[in-house]
Amino acid sequence: MDVVTLHNTPQQTGWIEVICGCMFSGKTEELIRRLRRAEIARQKVTIFKPRVDNRYSADRIVSHNEQALSSVVVDSPADIMRLAGDAQVIGVDEAQFFTPDLVGVCDAMANQGRRVIIAGLDQDYRGQPFGPMPQLLAVAEYITKTLAICVVCGNPADRTQRTTQQHELVVVGAHNMYEARCRRCFAPPSD
Repeated sequence: MDVVTLHNTPQQTGWIEVICGCMFSGKTEELIRRLRRAEIARQKVTIFKPRVDNRYSADRIVSHNEQALSSVVVDSPADIMRLAGDAQVIGVDEAQFFTPDLVGVCDAMANQGRRVIIAGLDQDYRGQPFGPMPQLLAVAEYITKTLAICVVCGNPADRTQRTTQQHELVVVGAHNMYEARCRRCFAPPSD
């Protein structure tokens, strides 16, 4: 009888992990948890965030419950590729704010044998796919969709309700501007 060995993670190859969901669902918290475990395993880790995300810190990724890790602030996906150095594990937070070039950069890094962990909103405030996230989900080996709790009814929430009247696609904010909502309680804007 042949012995079959199963691995929880790929061996001698790179891969892409995507953590997605609505606001307040724990995406950054999960990203931080995975990156800390990689550091405990003595892997070289580099973390990136887009410059536009300055809610809690200019140079750290920070979860809503105030967990934080130092990060490199970048303006474009090309900066990630250029600044990744010899890191074995690459973390990227708020991926929805990057251009579609992020997909090719993540693919290239995974092809180099790196573990690439991406966190971002999969839907915008209108309930539509957000930025490069749909393409990242398509090329990822592992996908985790986190859910929040609907502030209206208590059901599992996978939508982000904007509570202000702003109509720009990107409006960086937190508890005072957004709520987690379930499918039933989500009210897409009329614009």
